[in-house]
Parts: sequence; structure tokens; C-alpha cells
Amino acid sequence: MRIGELAQRAGTSTRALRYYEEHGLVRPQRAANGYRSYDDAEVRVVAKIRELLGAGFDLDDIRPFVACMREGNGSADVCPDSVSTLRRKLAEVDSYMERLAEVRRQLDNRLAAACEFDRIEQLR
Repeated sequence: MRIGELAQRAGTSTRALRYYEEHGLVRPQRAANGYRSYDDAEVRVVAKIRELLGAGFDLDDIRPFVACMREGNGSADVCPDSVSTLRRKLAEVDSYMERLAEVRRQLDNRLAAACEFDRIEQLR
């Protein structure tokens, strides 16, 4: 299939596909006329790329998942490098959540103090 058909079937743009190709994630074959040609397996690869991008992974994070798929595994998540990436990403998310919880506590304290100050001012 040509790049336009892959883009349509994968629900993305040809520009995105070229970008993924630049980063070595999508592998076209080249026809004699220079056109890109893709096999059906690339639809699944692009779907996984888009899924992982949507979950906050960057393209370098996605490499082990694509490699796992290309090895013929039923899931891109089962290879050791994929599992390692998932663990690292989960630790990052946990860290972000801890920082956000601290920011929330600080904001809550500031709001409570502001409301108390406002209440005292209204009593004067």
C-alpha cells in the first residue's frame, strides 16, 4: 500500500508517517519509481506508535515496543526492553503525581489562609 492509504487506515497523516520513518519506527519499501510502499503489518505498528504517543511516551521510548512487534510477538509490551520502558515510565508518572500532590497541598493551604484573612477582614 502507498503512504496515503497507510495514513488513512492508521488514522494519521502522511506527514506523521514520514516523521516516524525519519526516526526509524516505520519501514517503507521503495518501489522502482521511488514511491514508498508499506505492508499490512505497518498499520499495526503505526497504531501502537500513536497509542504510546497518546500515553505520553516519546519516540525514543517507543523504539523497544516497535522492535518487539517486529520480532513477531503478539504484544509489543512483552519484551524485556518494553517492560523496562514501562517500569521507567510508571516511575516517572508516580514522581509527577507526588510533585503535583505537593503543589496541590500548597495551593490548598494558600487558599485556606486567604479565605481566613478575608473572613477576619469582613469582621472588622
